[in-house]
Amino acid sequence: MRKIPNKRAQSVKAKQRANITFRMNILFFSIFILFTMLILRLGYLQIVKGEDYTRAIERTEEVPVNTSVPRGRIFDSEGRILVDNKPQRAITYTKMQTTTAEDMFLIAEDLSLLIEKDTKAITKSDLQDFWLRKYKEEANDLITDKERNEIDKEEDLSKKEKNAAINRLIRSKISEEQLNSFSKQELEVIAIYREMASGYALSPQIIKGGDVATKELQPGEISEEVTVEEFARVSERLGDLKGVNTTTDWRRVKNSTLAILGTTTLPKEGIPKDRLDYFLSRDYSRNDRVGKSYIEQQYEEVLQGQKSVVKNITDGKGRVVDIQTVYDGEPGKDLVLTIDSELQIEMETILEKKLLEMKNNNAGTKYLDRAFLVMLDPYTGDVLSLVGKQIVKDSKTGKQTVRDFAFASFTTAYEVGSTIKPGTVLTGYRENALSPGDVLIDQPIRIKGSNPKSSVFNRSGRIAMNDLEAIERSSNSYMFQIAYGLAGRTYQPNQGINFGPEAFQKMRNGYAQLGLGVPTGIDLPGEVSGVVGGLEMGKLLDLSIGQYDTYTPLQLAQFVATIANGGNRIQPHVVKEIREPSADGVQLGKMVKEMSPSILNTVDNTRAEIERVRQGMQRVYFGNKGTARSAFANAKYTGAGKTGTAQSFFYDPEKKQNLRTVNLTHVGFAPFDNPEIAYAVVVPWASLESSYKTNFTTPLTKELVDKYFELKQKNNTLKENESTATPLIKAPYTNDSIDEEHAE
Repeated sequence: MRKIPNKRAQSVKAKQRANITFRMNILFFSIFILFTMLILRLGYLQIVKGEDYTRAIERTEEVPVNTSVPRGRIFDSEGRILVDNKPQRAITYTKMQTTTAEDMFLIAEDLSLLIEKDTKAITKSDLQDFWLRKYKEEANDLITDKERNEIDKEEDLSKKEKNAAINRLIRSKISEEQLNSFSKQELEVIAIYREMASGYALSPQIIKGGDVATKELQPGEISEEVTVEEFARVSERLGDLKGVNTTTDWRRVKNSTLAILGTTTLPKEGIPKDRLDYFLSRDYSRNDRVGKSYIEQQYEEVLQGQKSVVKNITDGKGRVVDIQTVYDGEPGKDLVLTIDSELQIEMETILEKKLLEMKNNNAGTKYLDRAFLVMLDPYTGDVLSLVGKQIVKDSKTGKQTVRDFAFASFTTAYEVGSTIKPGTVLTGYRENALSPGDVLIDQPIRIKGSNPKSSVFNRSGRIAMNDLEAIERSSNSYMFQIAYGLAGRTYQPNQGINFGPEAFQKMRNGYAQLGLGVPTGIDLPGEVSGVVGGLEMGKLLDLSIGQYDTYTPLQLAQFVATIANGGNRIQPHVVKEIREPSADGVQLGKMVKEMSPSILNTVDNTRAEIERVRQGMQRVYFGNKGTARSAFANAKYTGAGKTGTAQSFFYDPEKKQNLRTVNLTHVGFAPFDNPEIAYAVVVPWASLESSYKTNFTTPLTKELVDKYFELKQKNNTLKENESTATPLIKAPYTNDSIDEEHAE
């Protein structure tokens, strides 16, 4: 039987399908309407309002502004101010990207009525600019149509080049009489305008004041300092003087003659040309102060501070309509040095006095002009004293005067003589050319075809001695035989020598481990490594007694410090701490960073080998035949050291020849068991070799070391204050005050 369909069920399903279709149509239509509205809105924003929104975005630009924030100060190890900032009133001008020359001339004219401006810096070009602006019609008549046409006919020139050629021709036709016709008022306008024009957009340019040093004025001379009256008059008119501002600038003042403090550029100098790209890439402005030597240069990024950041609100044409401060800026961070001003000045006084005495009271000292002392903490690398003195002729009086020459302790190098013999012995141990306690015969070394080479105390005999005695008596012969051992040779009288380059390399590697002939790593720019000699066979013997390669006084100090502390070569540093600026002017600011000791390398010798060399150096001071016994035998402290004398040469430009001279040196450390100080004294070209009589660096060194322990006893300690309280800011140790403008 055929089944009859259920019509009622079919009708219900049809209605359901129709209902779903209707709902889907409504949904699709709604989506279509929404998308249409979105597209219309986007079109409206892009086509109708796009230009307005683009201009609105362009109206906001955040830029660092060259505001005058104080540079970080520099203190000695006891908190005494060495380099400070002196606030000064200043009048500045900031030009915008759209500022024209005419705008600046109008402001300059208004400003000239409110301030006095010195006109000495005006150039001929400045006068020509002003004359051309003032006498436009007369300027056009200075050249003929024929002259203009001749320039226009130059097909190789662009339109811009032709205009420049016409301008040069017009300038050449302006007479001196015309340029000298300006009144005093007009000259002040020119002087103000040239300062405005020399600045850069959005970078305040000092028009008057700022880095000007206080000085006594000559009759008719105008001060570049801003007076109270000028500051007030300009401040009252700021609303009428667009771009002009009254502010406080800072001038760098040093309370010490110590040259390694360094110098900064002045705003009128700006960034040195050779480092322009470097500083501009770090958001500096062209007229920023920057450190240009030594500590000021080395720690520039710490001392500089952070500029204000402002948001310039501009209109569609790039004109600034409003300025909003985003960041107020902050002063640079302060530096605390490792050097105690009192110790430094005492060391300088002694060294300068003795240098002048040696110069004036000894024969053959024509070429003596300098002396150095470097004193380190052998365990931390702290530079406790860095002294250099140089005798120069005063250009005004023609008399001898002494200048600070501390920077030459790491930028000049000399032959240092026997002071490196402890390093020769250690190298002999290290390369198995010598064993502790080995006895060798001190005797003249006779090389075929050469003059004998011998110890000073033994020109012809034969003396048996061990390594301790060799250091104590400063045996040249003992060191020569170590050199033979490094080359794998045994000394035989009247034989030729054949030392290979490996022996030189072994010797220099041994010295380098101790700090000689390599950079010390001091935190100051300009350090040199010295001059490395060649590989001439006989020179290996000279190298072993310090009369071939050259070393800096600082290297010599690092060398003896490495021996003093048991074999760690410590990197020397003059900055002990970096601190935040003082919050109250009474206490030093919060500690940011404390410089920790940095070990550059550890020598390959054993502790026993190093200790044996230390004992040999102790005998130099206290042994029966020690070369420094006469000065140190009765010292109230224990210590150890080594004396040195080196043959050297000085080139006399007048005689046009090298003259044989003598360099005098001394190294040491004290106390012996737990050294607090390691020191090196170097006096180059102390005497002509023909006039040399005695090594006066040993009593000089004794006096310097005595003074250290005397001050230690007086002050209890020369190291950092052990109190847990924040150190106080102290007044400078002396009344010296050197303005940054005269720092050089």
